Amino acid sequence: MNEITYHEEKNIDKTLLLNLYNNAGWGAYTSNIDELEKAINNSLYVLTAKSNGKLVGLVRTVGDGTTILYIQDILVHTDYKRKGIGTELIKRTLQKYASVRQKVLLTEDTEETRGFYESLGFESCDKGYLVSFVKLENKYDNS
Repeated sequence: MNEITYHEEKNIDKTLLLNLYNNAGWGAYTSNIDELEKAINNSLYVLTAKSNGKLVGLVRTVGDGTTILYIQDILVHTDYKRKGIGTELIKRTLQKYASVRQKVLLTEDTEETRGFYESLGFESCDKGYLVSFVKLENKYDNS
């Protein structure tokens, strides 16, 4: 496996974005690449992971960066999973925004995702002291 490099960047080639998001099965994002590109550019923070110029991971946050930080997207290409890339993307993001008190993310409920986020210090809202609500427009099937 080649060396992984990390970059704070928003100007990402559309083809690289499409490849990564399609690999993750996130068709709602890739159905309109211009909208995805706009979302990336309007994000508070974007950190990428690359291997020989190939986009193999990305974390994207939204929020004010002072009182609240939403981790909107975290993706790692399937060929590069379980190599510490997702962990490094999250750790670097949390370090950059260490002073932000409220860090939030919304994700699917699977054993793998629970284990990953709990290993990084996140707590599930179903533990009884917080509640989370979401209203999704244009619901889609991610398969």
